[in-house]
Amino acid sequence: MSEISGGASSSARRLARRLPVVGGIAAGSVLLLAGPAFAHVTVQPGTAPKGGFATVNIKVPNERDDASTVKVEVSLPTDHPLTSVMPQPVPGWKVDVTKSKLAKPVEMEGEKVNEAPSKITWTADGKGIEPGQFQQFPLSVGQLPSDTDQLVFKALQTYDNKEVVRWIEPAKPGGPEPQNPAPVLKLTAADAQDPADGKNAKGDTTAAPASTSDTTARVLAVGGIVVGIVGVAFGVLAGRRRNA
Repeated sequence: MSEISGGASSSARRLARRLPVVGGIAAGSVLLLAGPAFAHVTVQPGTAPKGGFATVNIKVPNERDDASTVKVEVSLPTDHPLTSVMPQPVPGWKVDVTKSKLAKPVEMEGEKVNEAPSKITWTADGKGIEPGQFQQFPLSVGQLPSDTDQLVFKALQTYDNKEVVRWIEPAKPGGPEPQNPAPVLKLTAADAQDPADGKNAKGDTTAAPASTSDTTARVLAVGGIVVGIVGVAFGVLAGRRRNA
């Protein structure tokens, strides 16, 4: 009996030593899945109603440990131009709006518009976005088009070490997310959401953007796997002790 007990105790000690390793690997998987989704330059919120005006934020996180973001350039779509783009002042940053002549004039409130904003540039007056921080740049945009389901805002992020990260890669339907995806504003049916309060016509709160929901689902799934692994391990250990 003592030999059996000794063997069980030895197995228990080996299993106990392995549990932190298994848990660490699983926890690392959670971080790997959750991290990239929060590191991209994005448009927040991710949706807005067609045909109206909306206030959105260009969210810029700092991905570097040894450099600060000092300039952000966002190119506005020219295939579906926005005739009105007004940036909100951001302390510590100066903003410049570039306008370009349209290849095809668009009608706005009964008048033909021949030019529209094509790029917005934010330049830091001070330290910029330091490591471990993010900054949001608010914009009032409109009139949002009714003949497309999304607007792509290609962005360039410049660091004080002269590195430039180009957030310009389009996402392909059904394909994997690009390494440096371009920020996208999804456009919903005009009656799906009230831009004033973020609710749809029935008064329901608008659902979170798909990318956020997917990330949460992945994190919860991996967390469940971790709990399952630990539960099985303790079950095996308890079984061995009873047999002993």
